[in-house]
Amino acid sequence: MSLWETIVSRKSDIWMAFVDHLYLSGVAMLIAILVAVPLGIILTRYRWIAEPIIGLAALIQTVPGLALLAFMLPLFGIGKTPAIVALTLYALLPIIRNTYTGILGVDRSVIDAGKGMGMTSRQILWMVELPLSLPFIMAGIRTSSVFTVGLAALAAFIGGGGLGDLIVRGMSMNDNNLILAGAIPAALLALAFDLMFRLLERKVTPHGMQS
Repeated sequence: MSLWETIVSRKSDIWMAFVDHLYLSGVAMLIAILVAVPLGIILTRYRWIAEPIIGLAALIQTVPGLALLAFMLPLFGIGKTPAIVALTLYALLPIIRNTYTGILGVDRSVIDAGKGMGMTSRQILWMVELPLSLPFIMAGIRTSSVFTVGLAALAAFIGGGGLGDLIVRGMSMNDNNLILAGAIPAALLALAFDLMFRLLERKVTPHGMQS
């Protein structure tokens, strides 16, 4: 069978796997953003704990993806839950680091000007620091999204579903077309995530800061 014939004959399987893959990646990214961005902000206020926290997140990323998924099995069993937890942990580092670096990189004179105008610390954060550091934060989110979509293919090994199921089946059957039927949608999904966050970045970035 050709690649096209494989896709047509297995279109329902591919679609179900794609939806599973989207769910795994989307939920993991949402949790990672909700955790990592506030954490990155907190670290800029308590810099003495920044290095240990970022180091821990970096240490997690040094663990091979399949091993990290396997570590989740004793805690959460098989299925989507351990996959989402592992994917979330993997997605944290770029977002935390870019949030921390981006906010610290804001020109001090701009912050001092805000203080001189009587702005509170919260107002400076929301009206000065976050808008100016947004390109850095979004770059971290985009990087994490691509990592997450790619790593989600390994969720098949712990019963998490996704497009990795097709890839694993193709490998066991020595069927390159079936492998591609899983790999191509995964690559397209990664590009779609990157494009989505790029468009979101443009939408929320002040016009004066857009290149």
